[in-house]
Amino acid sequence: MTGPGVVAVVPAKDEEERVGATVEALHRVPGVRHVVVVDDGSTDQTAAVAEWAGAAEVVRHERNRGKAAAMTTGAAAAATLLPGAPVLFADADLAESAARLGPVVEGVLDGTADMTIAVLPPQDRPGGGFGIVVRTAREGIRRLTGWAPTQPLSGQRCLTREALDAAMPLASGWGVEVGLSVDVLRVGGRVMEVPCELQHRVTGRDWASQVHRARQLADVTRALAERTGPAEQAREQVDRAKESGVRRLHEVRAAGQERARAARGSARSTVAARTSTLRERVGGAGRALTRPLRRDGTWHEL
Repeated sequence: MTGPGVVAVVPAKDEEERVGATVEALHRVPGVRHVVVVDDGSTDQTAAVAEWAGAAEVVRHERNRGKAAAMTTGAAAAATLLPGAPVLFADADLAESAARLGPVVEGVLDGTADMTIAVLPPQDRPGGGFGIVVRTAREGIRRLTGWAPTQPLSGQRCLTREALDAAMPLASGWGVEVGLSVDVLRVGGRVMEVPCELQHRVTGRDWASQVHRARQLADVTRALAERTGPAEQAREQVDRAKESGVRRLHEVRAAGQERARAARGSARSTVAARTSTLRERVGGAGRALTRPLRRDGTWHEL
């Protein structure tokens, strides 16, 4: 591993219970030189705990400005602490597992990638949503770049300073990870996903969690829309036209099949009716022919 090392940036909001363990663990990651915590308008002791745990710098937002704003503030502080060095973004709730971010850092420091993204294993605590935001993010990134990430919303990622600067300004709110992936890929950056044994707090399915996911979906959708230019819009229109054409083809085909079934049924009914009439006529004629006829004063049976 070469280079001066990286600066870890931790956006945090009301994370006093976990941020201390996260900061201490990040100091044990090979290549991490400094840890910056951005307290994004917390109402608890997040900033104080981060300082006690040994963060090189703790920056406070007086009010909550969102994850992207916290990451931007942290990136600016990192540039002051270690100019030109890569930046490692890590969520505040990783706690002790943050010490396992070594492979993410290594992939950037050894020149393999311009941005690495941690892929987390199944979490110890059950939970999670219905996958709507993840599918939206993955499909949006694939549509805009041709690459479909395994975990498009992973916040654990390391970038070269050049890649990070190319992605500025960051997408707002919870759309920041999606924006980073699209922007880095579009400038020709090499992006690599790296399996990492990380554990974080899993969001449940209660009302507050659903509200959080709704905000996530709105921010992800906005980030994708802001990165959809005329060419992508034209492709979307073509895709929609194709989908509409396919649906119309299926509808016409289904209608034709229904008409054919109705015609066959009508034909069968007509044939049955005519057959019945013919049988009645033939039967009547047969009965007429079996009547005795008189010829030359005698009766003959025909």
